[in-house]
Amino acid sequence: MSRMLFVALCRCVLAGSSLAVVVGCVCYACAEAAAEVKDPEPIVTVPEQEPIATEVLEPQPVVTEVTEPQPKVAEITEPQPIVTEPVEHGQAEPEHKQDVKGVQVFAVKEESPIHSLAPPMNDAGKTANTVPVVMVVPPPPPTLKDKDDDITASTPSPPPPSEDGSTHKKLSVDLPNDSVPESAMGRKDSVWSLGEGQPPEDLEKQVENPPLSTLLIEKPQGGSITVGGDITFIAKVEAKDLLRKPTIKWFKGKWMDLASKTGKHLQLKESFDRFTKIHTFEMHIIKAKENYAGNYRCEVTYKDKFDSCSFDLEVKDIPEVSQSIDIRSAFKRREPKQEEVPEVDVWEILKNARPDEYEKIAFMYGITDLRGLLRRLKKTKKEEKKSEAFAKKLEPAYQVDKGGKIRLIVDLADPTVDLKWYKNGQEIRPTPKFIFEHKGTQRILVINNCQMNDDAAYSVVAGDEKSSTELFVKELPVKIVKELDPVKTTVNERIELECEVSEEGAQVKWLKNGVEVPTGVRSRYRVKSEGTKHWLIIDDASKDDTGTYCLMASGGTSEAHVQVDLKPLKILQDLQDVTILLGQPLKLPCEILPINVPGRWYRNGQLIQSSERITILHRAKNHRLEVESCTLHDAGDYTFVPEGYSQSLGAKVHIIDPPRVHLEALNAPDNTVTIVAGNKLRLEIPISGEPAPRVVWMKGERVILDTGSRVRAETFSDHTCLTIDVTEREDSGNYKIVLQNEAGEDTASVKVKVVDIPDAPGAPLVPMVGGDWCSMTWDPPYYDGGSPILGYFIERKKKQSSRWMRLNFDLCKETTFEPKKMIEGVPYEVRIFAVNAIGVSKPSEPSKPFVPLAVTSEPTMLVVDDVTDTTVTMKWRPPDTIGAAGLDGYQVEYCLEGSSVNSKVPADEWILANKELTEKTKYTITGLPQEAKILVRVKAINAAGASPPRTTQHSILVKEVIEPPKIRIPRHLKQTYMRKVGEVVNLVVPFMGKPRPKVSWLKDGETIEPTQVSIRNSDCDSIIFIRKAERKHSGKYEMTVQVENHVDTALLDIQIVDLPGPPQCVRIDEVWGENVALDWTPPKDNGNAPITGYTIQKADKKTMEWYTCVEHYHRTCITIGELVVGNEYFFRVFSENMVGLSESATATKDSAVIVKEGMNMKNPEYIDYDFTEPPKFTQPLINTFAIAGYNTTLNCSVRANPRPKVMWMKNKIIILDDPRYRMFSNQGVCTLEIRKPSPFDGGVYTCKAINDLGEAQVDCKLEVKGGFTFFELMIHSVDPSLIMIVRWSSPQEAYFLSPESSIHLIDKYMNDTKPSEPEKKGSD
Repeated sequence: MSRMLFVALCRCVLAGSSLAVVVGCVCYACAEAAAEVKDPEPIVTVPEQEPIATEVLEPQPVVTEVTEPQPKVAEITEPQPIVTEPVEHGQAEPEHKQDVKGVQVFAVKEESPIHSLAPPMNDAGKTANTVPVVMVVPPPPPTLKDKDDDITASTPSPPPPSEDGSTHKKLSVDLPNDSVPESAMGRKDSVWSLGEGQPPEDLEKQVENPPLSTLLIEKPQGGSITVGGDITFIAKVEAKDLLRKPTIKWFKGKWMDLASKTGKHLQLKESFDRFTKIHTFEMHIIKAKENYAGNYRCEVTYKDKFDSCSFDLEVKDIPEVSQSIDIRSAFKRREPKQEEVPEVDVWEILKNARPDEYEKIAFMYGITDLRGLLRRLKKTKKEEKKSEAFAKKLEPAYQVDKGGKIRLIVDLADPTVDLKWYKNGQEIRPTPKFIFEHKGTQRILVINNCQMNDDAAYSVVAGDEKSSTELFVKELPVKIVKELDPVKTTVNERIELECEVSEEGAQVKWLKNGVEVPTGVRSRYRVKSEGTKHWLIIDDASKDDTGTYCLMASGGTSEAHVQVDLKPLKILQDLQDVTILLGQPLKLPCEILPINVPGRWYRNGQLIQSSERITILHRAKNHRLEVESCTLHDAGDYTFVPEGYSQSLGAKVHIIDPPRVHLEALNAPDNTVTIVAGNKLRLEIPISGEPAPRVVWMKGERVILDTGSRVRAETFSDHTCLTIDVTEREDSGNYKIVLQNEAGEDTASVKVKVVDIPDAPGAPLVPMVGGDWCSMTWDPPYYDGGSPILGYFIERKKKQSSRWMRLNFDLCKETTFEPKKMIEGVPYEVRIFAVNAIGVSKPSEPSKPFVPLAVTSEPTMLVVDDVTDTTVTMKWRPPDTIGAAGLDGYQVEYCLEGSSVNSKVPADEWILANKELTEKTKYTITGLPQEAKILVRVKAINAAGASPPRTTQHSILVKEVIEPPKIRIPRHLKQTYMRKVGEVVNLVVPFMGKPRPKVSWLKDGETIEPTQVSIRNSDCDSIIFIRKAERKHSGKYEMTVQVENHVDTALLDIQIVDLPGPPQCVRIDEVWGENVALDWTPPKDNGNAPITGYTIQKADKKTMEWYTCVEHYHRTCITIGELVVGNEYFFRVFSENMVGLSESATATKDSAVIVKEGMNMKNPEYIDYDFTEPPKFTQPLINTFAIAGYNTTLNCSVRANPRPKVMWMKNKIIILDDPRYRMFSNQGVCTLEIRKPSPFDGGVYTCKAINDLGEAQVDCKLEVKGGFTFFELMIHSVDPSLIMIVRWSSPQEAYFLSPESSIHLIDKYMNDTKPSEPEKKGSD
């Protein structure tokens, strides 16, 4: 336990925390460990906790002293106290000695607390405000081994001493090596469950990890949450080099695999991003508990690759420390070899010390589990429950050295009981390693040759009882017996580094300059060991082997410097200057000593690499550079530089070549170059020759100079150039090139041909236009540019646009074209390009604009709507396709039957029915002969012409058909139609019949007065309308529809309901005890609706405040109980129907006095206090800004008695029955809600309160932002017919009003802003 907790201490010191923070972190980690221990459950070590960041109020001075070989722990003069009350404890443990292996001094910052663990600071990161802290670092424990290792002797941890406390113990600090991973320290984790708890024996399993590699690109980070909170840990793996998904495992502590714990508190998720090729693994912890805190680990495996990451979870609001007795390994004891430390009784010191000194004592004596120690002290006073099976149980913890032997002893109360031993929950079987012994009532488990895998939780079960303990196996450090010796040698020599350690077969690590030395099969380094000696061998040393080599063991390190120098350089044959012809092979040899020294060749300072043409040879002392065929680029200064030496060898290479013109580079047939007139011609012809030749360009007998303006010749080192800036037809001809140098002369000629693009064609013509097409023609260009015309490109554009679009990507060979896929109704223009072998001509002039238009499709669904003796009414629907030309109207034609065969009537026999186009889809043809048969057709007309006609399939007989009347009563009118008084009654009753029926109405058999009920009849329905319903409108309405002798009737029952009247004659029938019996008679006026119930209220005579006793009561008598004795009550009753409660109530004339039986008390007379007062506003209105379209409220409060009448006014005009306003008044708080205000809702709002004693009012100003008012629009001279008013039904929806409605609202707004004269007088 102490090893694990001191890891946290060392990390805090390395990260730069002050000592106060370090001690606080250790104590908190101890408390976390102790919180997981409960008796009599098996003892399980709590997982290591990362230190919690603690705020340091002031720096703590630290006194540090380092001596050899024994370190002394730093002392804190002003520690932070831990509020824990200790109790006396008389136990002490015997001495246990162990060597301290080394001391390291680190710098600790005092300025700010740490919040996370960090690696040790380098020298650059140290500051002036640092305090050295001594940290004792022992060697790291070895890896886990098999159970059946060699058996060595050891002693078990002795039991606690007697209660008298006479025996003292010696304490020493046992610190682990911080460089060792936490997983290798044998840490044990607490039981962590997501549902019901499980024994730790089922969870602790040995885990062997494969070698680490890099897979995680994002590792999960530690976090802190409160109890009940949620947290997510994320790990990411890059899958670019992976063929399949890697395997991931989540662990808590060392053994617990969280895959089996998933549920409502733990969820594991995986996802893969196909774009970034990254696997994402998530672990969600939901509603965390206190025992979820601890160390977690994420392991990723892919084939032979492995990676892992540890992180910590802190759960705050940790519950108080339990009262169980278990210090387990509260502290570790260690005894130095050389100096004797005086024995100290920490138990006695803690009992006599103040609570604020506990932390200081724990730090001085190396106690890491302070909180567990205090719990043990506190619980020692309590008597332990006597075990029925065990006379003596196992000790809480045992400690043994690695390779030693230990005996676990229990004393049984009943020797006949069956006994079983367990290790980490697994039953132990007798083996040479585990031996069971019996001595009387004692049962002994002997563990031979203890190894690191024996570090576990052990338990013994006797009957139904269980005793548990924990065994800690301690590994001895490996020391350096013989240090490494420094080595100085030269290259190609053998190097051997020898070191001797204290233990045979010890695991050591070789480092070079702080990096581990590779020792694989292909490595230059070989490692050998014999007994306690270890060698690092380098057979063929090189200069790169220079450095500091280190052998690292668990108990120390040894370093030595190795220096590898070069041997002196000796030149046996130097490089020689060479002159060679172009194309001949080149060889540059040289000889140097020592042999086998590599080197590099340079030409003009540039490194030369081997290739197919260049060969670099090195054999022993000989070095040679060979060039297969020299080029001009191979000339220059050559240098050979031996690797590792400052000396070099040099020589010059000179290459000569006769002049030559390379016309093949033109890649032109017959050396003829064709150029388009007007373009720039630049002929670059490669030339060669060494030295550089003289070049002359000639056309005929004229020499072209390099100083010409338009035509000039230029010569460069490797080519010559003829440049013509703007070519013309006259530049065509033969050009001659003459080259001369010392080695000879060469000539060549080039022919230049100048051609041009054709002229632009003539403007195209568009003779025909369709709905989405047109046809166009044009004339060829006048001049073809000296090359035949290959074809034409056609482009078009919209007239309003400036962007031309090409219509054909393949050349058009003809001079006609038909563009398609044009938008109907849009004006277009077209133009033409001519193309020859040289290029594309300039565009022609655009054609005249044209608009593609198409007629509509034929009208649909042509049917007969009505027929009379002289007329036929036809109706139809608009065409399915109208097009961009729109629809101007319809043309109706008819033809008398007999003038043609079937419906194919010649056009001259069709008679036009409407001289002007009709926009409606219904038309009546008049003036027809009676009983004639006709055919009718309809055409749709637009700017493109008439559509195909739609003709009736059969002839129509011109004769009116009688259709008997039929009334179709809506379903909701087939039962009694009920409305409240004041509501609008608007009933529509459809009917059928031809010719137009006659409609009449009767109410209760009498004619309906037009002043009371409005009736409007049409061809197909009849509407009965009552603007404001009254009860006299109730009755049975009879509707009669008549067509000649055919009659149909319907009966409607309309009932107008109102509030009922109050009940009659409410009286007190009887009073007894706390009860009063009331009865009453139903109201005279039931509001034209049945009475549904009554509401009874009571009022105390003192306050006369009415309270409801019963609602919706159906009977006319009731007994009111639970009345207060000594009070006098009045009662009143409201009647209720479907409309609501009656406006007034009938109260009892007499009062009911509740008198206590057996006592007669005379009620004193009191003078009633006058609570009446005039209205007074306690909270005025406040000027408010509102946003157009969003509701706003105006609030104020008023106090008055009797209750005042509240009125709201806008600009001194009373607001009445306006649906845009809602007024509330509750407990004196008055509220005006303005629904979705618009700019014209702004103004001055007034709240006025009036009662019998007076009146009061308050004002405020409301300004609505987000739009223009009608008045502002009128000021800016906006035409009223163009104003469209927008009102919002919600912030996302809007509807527009017509210009007529807009003008009406403007007039209303202007009238509202100017109050009328009567209102002004009233306001005055």
